[in-house]
Amino acid sequence: MKVLKWLTGICLGGVVLYVVYIGMALYRLPSVTALADSTTNLTVQVADWQGHMHAIVVGPRSPWWTPSESIPSEMEWAVIVAEDANFYRHEGIDVRAIKDALKYDLQKKRLARGASTITQQTAKNLFLTREKSITRKIEELYLAKRMEQVLTKGRILELYLNIVELGPMVYGIGHGARYYFDKPASSLTPRECAFLAAMLPGPQKVYNPYRHLDRVLKRSDMVLRLLRQKGVLTEGEYRQAMSESPNISGMQKKVDQRFTGKAKRFFKDLFGLFR
Repeated sequence: MKVLKWLTGICLGGVVLYVVYIGMALYRLPSVTALADSTTNLTVQVADWQGHMHAIVVGPRSPWWTPSESIPSEMEWAVIVAEDANFYRHEGIDVRAIKDALKYDLQKKRLARGASTITQQTAKNLFLTREKSITRKIEELYLAKRMEQVLTKGRILELYLNIVELGPMVYGIGHGARYYFDKPASSLTPRECAFLAAMLPGPQKVYNPYRHLDRVLKRSDMVLRLLRQKGVLTEGEYRQAMSESPNISGMQKKVDQRFTGKAKRFFKDLFGLFR
């Protein structure tokens, strides 16, 4: 009996300590109030595909910054239908999506589906690490709620679209539009918007267009269908977009440059062996 009480006391003490730790962690989080100012610039640490950290600017000082008025509505709705269908209905946390994700994960017996809203993803990308822990998730939820209280949905979407990862050190649709299509984001077609949105779940592996172009195109078809169902596209615009193949000459140029660079390094190393 004494042992049971002792163990119970230890467990309760651990819970209390963790609650205190969480409280301190939340207290130390940065304020999101400054983000309401459209002139705000934020320096964010991002990782390249080799795991090295780099500092980038999110805001008007960035050469890739794309203000909301220059973002096509098809681009905004493409990420909403692909990533967070209830974006305009929830307050930062989509409880229904969380329940559906838990049910799906239990059926699959693995963590197969996430339920992070666009607001949560924005909070994580701007302020937090990619560490998968309960503490980090609580911080993400707290920041998402604060952002919804302070910022408009339009501002949250603007920030999200300027920080999303779309390729190797390619962050934001301004950079993504140039990287893949050699054009500004404001000139993206509905098909190109759907193409970029289709990559979001995993531009490095699962939806990497260098490796799985057919998979990205198939998912972009799904995004276009959802845009038609939402009434974002007319029937004519939908048919036109479905008939188009994305002009990925910009991406092909990067592929060619990467191949040429690897070939040069290979021959340089090869010739070095005979010196």
